[in-house]
Amino acid sequence: SLRPKTKEEVMFIALQVSLEVVRALRPVIERVRRHSPKSAGQIVDAATGAARSLGEGSKRVGRERLHLYRIADGSALEVRIEIENQLSLGHLDGMDLCAAKALLDRQAALLYRLLHPRT
Repeated sequence: SLRPKTKEEVMFIALQVSLEVVRALRPVIERVRRHSPKSAGQIVDAATGAARSLGEGSKRVGRERLHLYRIADGSALEVRIEIENQLSLGHLDGMDLCAAKALLDRQAALLYRLLHPRT
């Protein structure tokens, strides 16, 4: 199976996907910035924060690592919610968000696996 086996493999893939999320959100951030620079900044901070927390967590152990993975998960959720807010406000009308949303879904699944390891 191509599915990652170890927590380290899942973390590495989660970090790579988180960086892909940041790249995929560039056009979204630019569009949101026209309507709300503050909201655009929040998306940038949350998206890059998820990647930073995963990277930092990869070098920690035990509860410190888990704490940073929880922070990454919260940041990823913040991105998702802010995108939904912007959609609700009509600021992202006409944008194709399928690829970005698919990456956000993959990121969420990987973070879930980091936070809920199989016993």
